Amino acid sequence: MLKARDIMNKNVVTVTKDMSVETLGRLFMEKNISGAPVLDEENNIFGIVTENDLVNQNKRIHIPTMIRLFDALIPLGGFGSVEEEIRRMSASKVSEICSREVVTVSPDTTLQDIATIMSEKNIHLLPVVSSGKIAGIIGKIDIIKGILGEGDKQQR
Repeated sequence: MLKARDIMNKNVVTVTKDMSVETLGRLFMEKNISGAPVLDEENNIFGIVTENDLVNQNKRIHIPTMIRLFDALIPLGGFGSVEEEIRRMSASKVSEICSREVVTVSPDTTLQDIATIMSEKNIHLLPVVSSGKIAGIIGKIDIIKGILGEGDKQQR
């Protein structure tokens, strides 16, 4: 049975939380990657950042619909989400756009468990952590390669 250690990419590109969003975009293009773990000053996982985080910076802002009831305007939907959208759209550092809730797996996690986690949690990248440090990273393409029997044939 294939495990994370068999399909993970051991050459993990990481970024710092203080890296500029522009530098991040250039790094993604240069390295042809779709995301990266974000590390803090002690090289611990701070978050994860993906192409989606960069794309979301350029989306249209959603203003809540308002209804008028007598002389009052009542928002349908929260202004808090608008505030969050504006903050992310104006971000200049990776720490301001990355996801802080990072799901990780161990090197012994099975391919089936990895596929289940990615599918159920709608995750595109899974860091593989061993002894508290990043040992590798798994993308959806790595699962496909594993299923096709190419996971351990790769030069990683």
